[in-house]
Amino acid sequence: MRKVVAAFNMTLDGNCDHTAGLPDEEVHQHYTDLLDRSDVILYGRTTYQLMEYWRTFLEKPSGERTMDAFAAAIDRIPKIVFSRSLKEVDWKSAGLAELELKETVERLRQQPGRDILIGSRSLIQQLMKLRLIDELQLCIHPVVAGKGMSLFKDMDRIILRLVNTKRFDGGAIVLYYKLEAS
Repeated sequence: MRKVVAAFNMTLDGNCDHTAGLPDEEVHQHYTDLLDRSDVILYGRTTYQLMEYWRTFLEKPSGERTMDAFAAAIDRIPKIVFSRSLKEVDWKSAGLAELELKETVERLRQQPGRDILIGSRSLIQQLMKLRLIDELQLCIHPVVAGKGMSLFKDMDRIILRLVNTKRFDGGAIVLYYKLEAS
């Protein structure tokens, strides 16, 4: 069965705004490698539209190797977008979800292939409540935002087990968790 991996960036104080972190070359390379080890990424509308930013690097590369490599990786991975308001998406590697989130994930898990990534706060919350996430990867950036949206706002108590860590020279750290049985 394929593994469902929720990977998300946040600040030390729990802000999960994509603009609050400090991604550097190592962090970009980490996420490029994660995308390359996976077969699909699931997004909600808001995060999908934020990630469209990376399409500009395909036409006008930044010249920074790891940013350009991340842009290529995010472009090539298939994306399933969950939205009630979008009627279409124009990114060639993206499509709108045809089934509800739970059914989509359950079907994907049964297919052969590599990891299934979850890259949106709302989807992570829903799937955690459904106990459909196998691994939670939190990249904590050495920043205190002081305000913003929490990844775990309005969540019930869930016990996690730390299974690995990965430290970056710039001060960020990825914490790898498994969800414990409730």
